[in-house]
Amino acid sequence: MPYPAILHCDLNNFYASCECALNPALRDVPLAVCGDPEKRHGIVLAKNALAKQCGVKTAEPIWQAKQKCPDLITVPPQFDLYFEYSRRVQAIYLEYTDLVESFGLDECWLDVTASKLLFGDAVHIANEIRNRVKREVGLTISVGVAHTKTLAKLGSDMKKPDATTVITPENMAETVWRLPASEMLFVGEQTAKRLHKLNIFTLGDLARADEALLSKHFGVMGARLKNAASGNESDRVKSYYEKREIKSVGHGVTLSQDIKTLGEAHLTVQGLSEMIASRLRRYGYLAGGVQVHLRDHSLQCVSKQKQIPPTDTATEIATAAEELFSQLFHAENPIRTLTVNTFALTATDIPRQQSMFDTPQSEKHRRLGSVVDAIRKKHGNESIERGVLLKNSFISDHSSDEDDLLPFKRS
Repeated sequence: MPYPAILHCDLNNFYASCECALNPALRDVPLAVCGDPEKRHGIVLAKNALAKQCGVKTAEPIWQAKQKCPDLITVPPQFDLYFEYSRRVQAIYLEYTDLVESFGLDECWLDVTASKLLFGDAVHIANEIRNRVKREVGLTISVGVAHTKTLAKLGSDMKKPDATTVITPENMAETVWRLPASEMLFVGEQTAKRLHKLNIFTLGDLARADEALLSKHFGVMGARLKNAASGNESDRVKSYYEKREIKSVGHGVTLSQDIKTLGEAHLTVQGLSEMIASRLRRYGYLAGGVQVHLRDHSLQCVSKQKQIPPTDTATEIATAAEELFSQLFHAENPIRTLTVNTFALTATDIPRQQSMFDTPQSEKHRRLGSVVDAIRKKHGNESIERGVLLKNSFISDHSSDEDDLLPFKRS
């Protein structure tokens, strides 16, 4: 049976490349797309090749980037522009196959196994797509060609920009297995450290590792890691038109002022919970769990989660979130970023057993939420809000939407 033909297409320096495509004068200067330093979002979101040559890195503060590159030009992000460029590129992908699975705005997997009879082999298709994206959209992509999604993703990372890398079962030992295990999707910093303790340093080590040993230390993820490194995974590329399952609904903010007290956190948690509850009702889900993620002023992160009776009300989400926050918070570590996330979602149209925690008060909150949704739909989001939020000066207007519509992505 022939191997699948899977491409991973990765738009190079995506945000910065969009800005250069829109304004060609920016192509010849070191450029960084940055958040607003006045609203505590003063970090580099993306950079072009010239800025990268100066040592500018994604996620570092603007002031630090400008120390490395005094001539650095910074521009604010234009997310509507990036969505449009992403749409145009994906339209090209769809001319070759409907099996196009997005992995963020700038990355997609394509299964072109059935497309080879029409368009030529996978390498030919990869190169044709690269040339078309460059010619028709003004952006460059790197493409990995392989027989699994993970290896295709690895291939697109190996040569940048504007390149095609081919990984086959025959050349894996020389192209893949010599790489550090941390190069592979699903292997983050902490996982890599745990692998090192087992004397697993390279992807070859991981491919040859004892599955029982990996399962002992990583559970079901152990077999998945081994299969991915050895090229034996069977994850399929989803159709572009396939409805994606929402696994969590959350909202996070970088705060305009550090949170230094539980009282200040109360305002922010209430605001985030209001947004989350509204979206849960719009999507038709109840949440059975709440998670709180904090990043302090020194950029250290902690998180904690708990299960709750299924709900779509802001009051119940906020109550759980505040309890978790109080367990994580230490006054000596003011909070810079606060995220509330809900998980364990169930559709509201699926019959569920009545919970012993359901009360008339819970039903009252649900009805109130529905009324608020109706008012906002008719008169706008700012037409009605909780009185306590009128005093909230902590939430900036550049908050992040963190619905988990995609598999997790290692940065």
